[in-house]
Amino acid sequence: MKQTRQQHIVELLSGCDWLTTDALAQTLAVSKETIRRDLNGLQQQGKILRQHGRARLIQPDSRDGGEPFGARLKSHYADKADIARHALDWVSEGMTLALDASSTCFHLARQLPDIELTVFTNSLPICHEMARRERITLICSGGTLERKYRCYVNPALVTQLKGLEIDLFIFSCEGVDEEGTMWDPVEHNAAFKTQLLGRASQSLLLIDKSKLQRSSDVKIGLVSQVTQVITDAHPSRR
Repeated sequence: MKQTRQQHIVELLSGCDWLTTDALAQTLAVSKETIRRDLNGLQQQGKILRQHGRARLIQPDSRDGGEPFGARLKSHYADKADIARHALDWVSEGMTLALDASSTCFHLARQLPDIELTVFTNSLPICHEMARRERITLICSGGTLERKYRCYVNPALVTQLKGLEIDLFIFSCEGVDEEGTMWDPVEHNAAFKTQLLGRASQSLLLIDKSKLQRSSDVKIGLVSQVTQVITDAHPSRR
């Protein structure tokens, strides 16, 4: 029955952009809790996206649905810059930082002081920014440049990280859902974050409130794995 009901949900979503949990429960004559469990299962299978009490189907040809870097940089500009400013409290001289290719980390990079640091990143814009700092040692992940996201994809990342001790990994993501799962729309970006999250001694998730209770295509991990979340969603960021 569960499998049949989930198939019905997929069929219903195939004809709509989004459907709410309430609408699905009413259409299938089951409780909202049952629908939530079914949606959780479909999300785990990578078939749907969930956001604020609604869901939509992931189309096979829309797996690379992430926004280009330029568009992300303009979105919630002031909020991201403020979140990045608070993340600076975690940075101290002599550390080795890893920064992902998010626009929020680019805001952080622009605010980093020129002190003795090592910065490892897969972000082309952050590489350009760090090249202006004389005292910061820059290590680029290298690999193939993905122009849409202004980041490098390196299949040898695991080997590269073996010789690097990361004190602090700072990153963002496309969304954190109700279950505390972190999501990204692109496989190679999610893989980079998953690898660094497992390697770093500490980690910071920088996320603006628009990304809360949202999911995407590819899992990164659980927010419980992160040392600290810095967000504009609450009066206190810590």
